[in-house]
Amino acid sequence: MNTSSLSIALVSLFAALIAVLGLIPKIDLPLGVPITMQTLGVMLAGCMLGPKRALQALGLFLAAVAIGLPLLSGGRGGISAFFAPTSGYLIGWPVGAFVAGWIMHTLPTSSPRSAAISAFIASAIGGLLVVHVFGVIGLVNIANLPLEKAIMGTLVFVPGDLIKCAVCASVVHTVARGLPDWRLGR
Repeated sequence: MNTSSLSIALVSLFAALIAVLGLIPKIDLPLGVPITMQTLGVMLAGCMLGPKRALQALGLFLAAVAIGLPLLSGGRGGISAFFAPTSGYLIGWPVGAFVAGWIMHTLPTSSPRSAAISAFIASAIGGLLVVHVFGVIGLVNIANLPLEKAIMGTLVFVPGDLIKCAVCASVVHTVARGLPDWRLGR
């Protein structure tokens, strides 16, 4: 398989993975933003694909959502998803995946252990911090929440997202052991 075919396959695969993670039931919160497993897909895309392919995978996924495919957790889709209180998080997904991929690319991945540690750091910064910054901006601008309330509201997600970072690191560790030729973050 040539490089461009491999890239297309990987981008499509990770867009599909994020869609599949949306099948896991969401947990609705009073804030209007649900807890979903799809942010794990954002983290995995960044750490496994690198910045460019991760950005492409999330772009493909969000384009499918925008045209109406019900790929978001709870079977949501359509352009209206980008005008809901969750829109900041959605817009933050490709940026977070890109940042996670870029960080993963710069950190050591020479051993499975170093790859796992790098993946935890990359997913915590890109998949957690960056996504939550965009989420807070969306809550302030779309839901008209005061900044302090938006920040406090998004803190509810941090413990679960740290668990997702650990799961991402575990997956990266397993891939690094089982597929040593996989170019993590590249």
